[in-house]
Amino acid sequence: MEDNFGYEKKTILIVDDEQKIVDLLVHNLSKEGYNTIEANDGQTAIDIAIEKKPDLILLDVMLPRVDGLSVCKKIKNIYNVPILMISAKDEELDKIVGLELGADDYITKPFSVREVVARVKANLRRIEANIEEQVVAQKNNENKEQKKQSTIKVGSLILDLEKYEVHIDGKVINLT
Repeated sequence: MEDNFGYEKKTILIVDDEQKIVDLLVHNLSKEGYNTIEANDGQTAIDIAIEKKPDLILLDVMLPRVDGLSVCKKIKNIYNVPILMISAKDEELDKIVGLELGADDYITKPFSVREVVARVKANLRRIEANIEEQVVAQKNNENKEQKKQSTIKVGSLILDLEKYEVHIDGKVINLT
């Protein structure tokens, strides 16, 4: 879905079994211009993530049916999406386990909605930057490949088919 400026609106999957938290996040993220989809248990979250492929997932750790850590691991095995864990568990070990299983960030409850929105934006910016870097690298590789194809090298003789030049030992040879 596009906004008024023709940009693709990012979609965020919000997964929490507390509807008040889901409603709060939906309201604030929608206000920031994001599309939101919701899930209230782990299995539904997995199904929605696989089907809809959201741009980012806000994922509670303690969920019915399938816990958040298992959801994170399963989704990350299928496709790479930024996952921000949200949990009332604030022990260091809980955070480490979440991050080790593939979470990109870990936010403890109670949380500031403004902080969550800022972390969502930061993670999406990072992903955009990575995509842009990959596109630039791919174009550079294509240009190098094209350059290789436009030259023929035999010993110290190089024919530049693009510039119509002949080089011998690095010196341009004038030809008619």
